[in-house]
Amino acid sequence: MPECPHCSHEVEAGSAFCQHCGRRIDESAPPVKAAATLSFHGELKLGDYLRTGWEVFRQFPLGFVLFTLVYFVILAIISYPRGIGWLAAAAIHEPLVAGFIIVSAKILQKKTPTFMDFFGGFQFKYFLPLVLLGVVSRVLITIGLFLLVIPGLYLAVSYIFATLLVVDQGLDFWPAMEQSRKFVTPRWFSFFVLLLLLVLVNIAGILALGVGLLVSLPVSWCALVSAYADLFGLKSEYNPVP
Repeated sequence: MPECPHCSHEVEAGSAFCQHCGRRIDESAPPVKAAATLSFHGELKLGDYLRTGWEVFRQFPLGFVLFTLVYFVILAIISYPRGIGWLAAAAIHEPLVAGFIIVSAKILQKKTPTFMDFFGGFQFKYFLPLVLLGVVSRVLITIGLFLLVIPGLYLAVSYIFATLLVVDQGLDFWPAMEQSRKFVTPRWFSFFVLLLLLVLVNIAGILALGVGLLVSLPVSWCALVSAYADLFGLKSEYNPVP
């Protein structure tokens, strides 16, 4: 059976649209580094990613800090209902963090972001896949953590690029999760070290009276987008917000 040029799933012969990602079969696929669908065999440039993340942050510091404040306020409010709060937070989290991705990507592409770009994850084309990604990945990771912790830790690291793949390549939530997992798995420990480093950066932000998180969190996302750009390559015409 033929494959979709966007998400690589099999599609029925003669279909105009892919039943997995919903995109037209004859639509040109975005240019992506070949390594993105395979495995990574080089060394992660951890120091370079952090330095680039800091430089990206420095180009729009007030916007990043203000949006990070909005991010924390929204999550605090939506997490309040007991019992369902965690699920609501999981649903809205990915559209929120998509803002960090969109602005970071535009800066890396030498484009000038606006504050409204931070809310690009709430656009129709991104919102539902991001919500489903947040809920499904959170549920799977939580189940994995209950199953001797290791399966949950494996998935938490494996899905590190899933949100970026939804935003940058327009994948649906499950193809994005699977592509991220398949890409990360051969060098899982290297990506675990990357994620651990970003966690330590944010712990340092917490120790700075908590206020440091307003800087450390966006810098961490900028660094992750930098890693993604190096490993996958951003779209050449990346400009998701009209």
